[in-house]
Amino acid sequence: MDAIHIKTPLIESLAIGKDLPGRVWLKMEALQPSGSFKLRGIGFACRRYAEDGATAFVSSSGGNAGLAVAHAGRRLGVPVTVVVPESTTERAKELIAAEGAQVKVIGRDWAAAHAHALELAGDRVAYVHPFDDPLIWEGHATLIDEVADSGVVPDAVVLSVGGGGLLCGVVEGLRRQGWGHVPVIAVETAGADSLAQSLAAGEPVELDAITSVATSLGARRVADRTYELAQEHPVESRVVSDRAAIEACHRLLREHRLLTEPACGAAIAAVEQGGEPLSACGQILVIVCGGVGVDLDRRS
Repeated sequence: MDAIHIKTPLIESLAIGKDLPGRVWLKMEALQPSGSFKLRGIGFACRRYAEDGATAFVSSSGGNAGLAVAHAGRRLGVPVTVVVPESTTERAKELIAAEGAQVKVIGRDWAAAHAHALELAGDRVAYVHPFDDPLIWEGHATLIDEVADSGVVPDAVVLSVGGGGLLCGVVEGLRRQGWGHVPVIAVETAGADSLAQSLAAGEPVELDAITSVATSLGARRVADRTYELAQEHPVESRVVSDRAAIEACHRLLREHRLLTEPACGAAIAAVEQGGEPLSACGQILVIVCGGVGVDLDRRS
């Protein structure tokens, strides 16, 4: 059967990172049917779970992951329940429900929704984690396969980090293309910087709370594999401000007519800020991860 995700365009940007000497390539994951890169890994995992006998899916996410599971379930003809926290926007709930999924609101934060979703899982009810699953990483790795097929060989990859599923998938993709030496610039916003704080502490750290507006980066603790890969692979952690991320979203809209959420803007902001190793790269790949949390009125 065909993949649930689509192949997305890879376009050169003359405006983003214009002060850098190298070429900047944007992988346009915001154009996935569910609105974000999440559909790659989650669609891959859902198909595998269905092939293994799952008759229902349950997930815990008030954003991109929940929408991706709902979309995958609809495409596969498998019923979906998405457990979301009380902080989930009405718009996100509407989008998930529009895909045919049942939406349950449980708890004040993702941890409570996650715990309830696990209770709903069973032998034939597969729990689809938002980011911490090797099947999801395998699906995300197809992003790098598409870049390789295009003929672009990156000298660095810039991406945003929430729980770290995208980073895990990108590193897997780099390795299977023979690009294990290519550095990854892992970008977070202040207030959602669990990876940066973990690396600084020398051990995984769980944040007390998420205070950034980039709620899609709001995993209080990254996956253990993400932390491990940040030490095995050449990974540089960067933290940008909310304002920088939001301003980058506006630049992306102005220059490329594409509206994304602040979590995506974080990666664009890091490219705009430049510095090493980007200033020495001939080809820079930026993952435009997309997201449902877009707001034209958000400016600070």
